[in-house]
Amino acid sequence: MTVGHTQKPGRMHNLLAAGFILLAAICFLEGAKEPWEQQKIQRAYESVAEAADASGDDGRERVWRSPIDFEALSAMNPDTVGWIRIPDTKIDYPIVQGSDNQAYLYKSFQGEEADAGCIFLDFESRSDLRGYNNVLYGHNMKNGTMFADLVQYKDERYFREHPYFKIYTPKETICLRAVACYYIEDDSRARTMVFQDQEAFEAFVREMLSPCPYAEMPGKPVRNLYTLITCSYEAEDARTLLFAVEADGVW
Repeated sequence: MTVGHTQKPGRMHNLLAAGFILLAAICFLEGAKEPWEQQKIQRAYESVAEAADASGDDGRERVWRSPIDFEALSAMNPDTVGWIRIPDTKIDYPIVQGSDNQAYLYKSFQGEEADAGCIFLDFESRSDLRGYNNVLYGHNMKNGTMFADLVQYKDERYFREHPYFKIYTPKETICLRAVACYYIEDDSRARTMVFQDQEAFEAFVREMLSPCPYAEMPGKPVRNLYTLITCSYEAEDARTLLFAVEADGVW
């Protein structure tokens, strides 16, 4: 198959056994239209504001409130686990998690058949996005939607000018900092999620970041890694990987 062909779900039954083969499907779909009106959903399901800190001016504890109405989103789709927002990009979408990695390749947030699918969390990742390695997938759409903007981070200047983004969950806001971005050719190593101990995980983080010439190695132990994956076009079956860790402080 060549880049640009539309692949239907029935032809992808061996995705999980082949690891990153599921990302090849993302390559084939880059010409399709976005399946739902993202801006409309965003306006409908965001609340007014986010509490920027844990206490008010009077020193009393303030109850944290998400800017995303997860109750409403979950009513629409109970597979909702979060929302990802990357400033200055089109990446501003709910995150879902299916029972396997085929569930949302070709299904919209509203459950309809759609070439663009959804942004989805690997079915083996922790649903609270607090596992060692939290792996997120999205199609690289030709119209610039879904995870298409991730490829910009392969440019060092863009990477340094746009380091921060957020993932919202029903329980917290996770402030993230991009630490590396590059393309690979069918390497399933990046979706490793189980480690013997913290030392093994730290070695994995160093291994994953090292191919990027401008990677910013964390100066302290990493609790959680966030691995965002989409299709890339430097070579056949290439994927772009953006790695992020939790940012210090609130921004």
